[in-house]
Amino acid sequence: MNLNMNNWITDVINHPKRIAIPILTHPGIEMIGKTVLDAVTDGKVHAEAICALNEHYPSAATTVIMDLTVEAEAFGCAVSFSDDEVPTVSHRLLSSFEEVQQLVVPSLSAGRASQYLLANQLTAAAITGKPVLGGCIGPYSLAGRIFDMTEIMMTIYTEPDTIILLLEKCTQFLIEYCRALKTSGVNGVVIAEPAAGLLSDDDCRHYSSLYVKEIVDTLQDDNFSVIVHNCGNTGQCTQAMLYTGAHGYHFGNAMNMVKALETCPPDVLVMGNLDPVGVFRMSTPQQVKQSAKNLLEKTARYKNFVLSSGCDVPPHTPPENVEAFYEALTEYNNNH
Repeated sequence: MNLNMNNWITDVINHPKRIAIPILTHPGIEMIGKTVLDAVTDGKVHAEAICALNEHYPSAATTVIMDLTVEAEAFGCAVSFSDDEVPTVSHRLLSSFEEVQQLVVPSLSAGRASQYLLANQLTAAAITGKPVLGGCIGPYSLAGRIFDMTEIMMTIYTEPDTIILLLEKCTQFLIEYCRALKTSGVNGVVIAEPAAGLLSDDDCRHYSSLYVKEIVDTLQDDNFSVIVHNCGNTGQCTQAMLYTGAHGYHFGNAMNMVKALETCPPDVLVMGNLDPVGVFRMSTPQQVKQSAKNLLEKTARYKNFVLSSGCDVPPHTPPENVEAFYEALTEYNNNH
């Protein structure tokens, strides 16, 4: 659906009621009787799960699975799959500058990328009247999966040229992938850059935000918004996130949301940050409701706040807890 995202964001900020956009797909997979493995390997199942969620819950926008292995697999990384858990990269692909030099930027037909593009295309065609947000990994997090997360943290200091070259190749692929997402009809993309949350503000800017900004500058416009997700950030690299110029910022549960809202400009969406495991997965419905209400009360004076999970809500989250999350939003809006 062609939707002016600048206008939509302005409407959200100016509306007296709060909205919710949790990163929520796994309950939809369970709702249609499929496994995680089904959804991460078959774009039709993935889209069906998102559409099932859309029919059951009043999210203000729809999101896809936060699968941080799709792009790494396209580059050639080995990925481990299981029926009920999100995929993981099983071991590093590269370990030297020479190997990075030889690395070929893959086509969009590599690995499961085409299935994710199909899921976005089907979802965008089926869901109208609200934004559909695609997803991809961020450049630094992708580089970390290709090079190994521990190794990249050392190599940015010992051999920075190696990582910069790898980041350039990762960004080249991500621009094309996000361009294809945009062509598929979605209204934006959530770029998940959790590994950048381990960095200082200067390093986050140098090894993540510079490259995310390249994606933003290339693709973001009135009809396509970029939202930067960094669930590792505890406040030390928020300024680096803002450097990207994205339309929205999504924070994990380690972040103080009031602090985030104080730091971010009032004309961008600031989203977060109920603990996806500790609250959504492990708490009782009453505890979920209270946690959501507490967060809404704390952030009440910030009109650009969007209630969300801190990250992707995991498999086997009780449906009653998702219901409680939305009940908290409804009750809050009815009382304010």
